Amino acid sequence: MKLKIGFSCDTVDKQQAETAAPVKSETVVPRKSVVQVQFPNRGSALAYYNDRFDLRVGDFVFVDGKLEGQRGRVTAVNYNFKIKLSDYQRVIALADTAVTGQFHFAGSHVVTFDRCALPAEKVVTWFNPPAKEEDEFVSGSDDSAFRLDDLAGMKISPEIAQRGRDYYVNNNVLYLCLDGSRGYAIVQGNEAYEVELAYHDGEISRLTCSCFCSYNCKHEFAAMLQLRDTLDYIEKHYADAYERTGYFAAVAKSTLFFFAMDGSDAGSFTLN
Repeated sequence: MKLKIGFSCDTVDKQQAETAAPVKSETVVPRKSVVQVQFPNRGSALAYYNDRFDLRVGDFVFVDGKLEGQRGRVTAVNYNFKIKLSDYQRVIALADTAVTGQFHFAGSHVVTFDRCALPAEKVVTWFNPPAKEEDEFVSGSDDSAFRLDDLAGMKISPEIAQRGRDYYVNNNVLYLCLDGSRGYAIVQGNEAYEVELAYHDGEISRLTCSCFCSYNCKHEFAAMLQLRDTLDYIEKHYADAYERTGYFAAVAKSTLFFFAMDGSDAGSFTLN
């Protein structure tokens, strides 16, 4: 079975692109507004100044100030205002929830083989604000590796394995993609953690998690269980599609509905 939402991303023939007349780009200035933003577990919405995005009710945003790093949802947009800027915090990021493409059922998740449909750089905006300019990240890797079909090679404690299995069973692996040998996942814990890995011929290496543990963690174990499960579904039902692209992205059904469909007042989807 397959789920199709909207349309696949546009592609342009290479020859047409080379011969097309150049288009002069114009800078579009977003309309200034004061917006009400509701955060989980808060009884009321808070007001924020916005001059960076064309916001509408239902958009997911991140703000600065005391609630920096928490995702909120716009509940009202006001264009008629006069405020003292120093009294207001600002909207600093907007989640890109525009999803188009063809998806197929794969157990608890849906999967696509279209790189344009649900790329990691889009999905991460649903959960995490952009890094600050002053933030600096470095990563390293040892030479350890293990087989995906033998997760005992991760050498984690039974307690961590059980907590990771609980995450997997509860669909905390919200997003997972594999592009050639490069893998990426988002696992919901106390926050949305990002897991990265290398995959080749059933072997996992260069496994890291943004929880910054110095050992293999429950988020990584949950991601490995989901990766193994998803690859099994693909092998049984969609092997040809995966072989053609060498890419898949999978997202939990509830996550796709919450961000891409719930609250939408335009667009369409087709169930076959």
